[in-house]
Amino acid sequence: MENYVYKCSECGSTYEAGNTELKFVYLCPVCGSAGKNEPLHGVLTVEYDYETLKRKLKREDFLNLQTGKFWLYPELWPLDFSRFHESLLERLALPQNQLLEFGLNGKTVLVQDETRNPTLSYKDRATSLVALKAMELGITEIAAASTGNAGSSLAGICARLGLKSIIYVPQNIPEAKRIQIEAYGAKLEIVNGDYDSAFDKCLADSVKNNWYNRNTAYNPLTIEGKKSAAFDIFISTQGKLPGHIFVPVGDGVIISGIYKGFSELLKLGWIDKLPKLIAVQSEQSDAVVRYLETGKFSYKPANTRADSISAGAPRNLYMASQAVKNSGGYAVAVSDEEILNAQKEFISATGILCEPSSAAVYAAFKKNPLENSLLLITGNGLKDAEALK
Repeated sequence: MENYVYKCSECGSTYEAGNTELKFVYLCPVCGSAGKNEPLHGVLTVEYDYETLKRKLKREDFLNLQTGKFWLYPELWPLDFSRFHESLLERLALPQNQLLEFGLNGKTVLVQDETRNPTLSYKDRATSLVALKAMELGITEIAAASTGNAGSSLAGICARLGLKSIIYVPQNIPEAKRIQIEAYGAKLEIVNGDYDSAFDKCLADSVKNNWYNRNTAYNPLTIEGKKSAAFDIFISTQGKLPGHIFVPVGDGVIISGIYKGFSELLKLGWIDKLPKLIAVQSEQSDAVVRYLETGKFSYKPANTRADSISAGAPRNLYMASQAVKNSGGYAVAVSDEEILNAQKEFISATGILCEPSSAAVYAAFKKNPLENSLLLITGNGLKDAEALK
């Protein structure tokens, strides 16, 4: 029997895990919808019996775990890891020393460096969970829409695990990301339009062809997988979490996943309060910032040089906004000029080759250099080498 259920983030309805997964139910059957150029409604989350887990799991044991190996604490994942050989799981391991410390703008700052992950981005955290669930269900083909990183992540992780991938990307995908996706052997579908168009076409084709879909937020395991960074930060800091975490935000799934991870630590009684999450966007793709200011979503095409956070209709807008509000954080937009200048400065100051979307968090930090901060660096600069020229 599964140790988890799926719960709607909007209406609160809960669903038994087995049928939800076998029938490819991605959104809430009561209130879920995936309209064109608008955020998703009825996004599902994975929920556990936290009272039972509080009695079963021990904080001190958890803090002694290795980072980057999420299967070491199976009780907090919707998978039966006994189905997988240890050598297969080890193909998904992340670097052990991702949390680094630097002096930036006169402050001591923590940096969570995700640029050395298997396919060089944070998206591997979500993809690993999605791919293992597919294998558990006997699925061999997975589709996803992407501005580049999620697509290259799915392509690369599928190659490591012997699965097939179909990747939908907008026509303006950076050349380096396109090459990476194709090098992994994925089938690439270039859509005549932006990311939002690629997202919609991927959904339609997945239904028609009965593919498992990894689209961000649409598949609840993308949110679930991205919570693992919160646990890694908890372990790396030995429970002494930073007060503020600057997070790059496009579709809003990374910040939602990070929030879920910290919320679970709170439910387990292992932390006393949540870190304040600061959502960072480009001024050319600022739907979350505008929604938090007005309480209303209005579609505006995104056109930012920071392609990894380019989303006119953030699919996880509502959960991302709740993550900001519930953690006591805020949302901020920075200009593309500030992002590109910050990228060069950050790289030369830290030796971490980040892409523009990651540099956005440093640009935001420079505007408000808060004490006890962590910068989440989510993608490698080689994925968009043109921005470095």
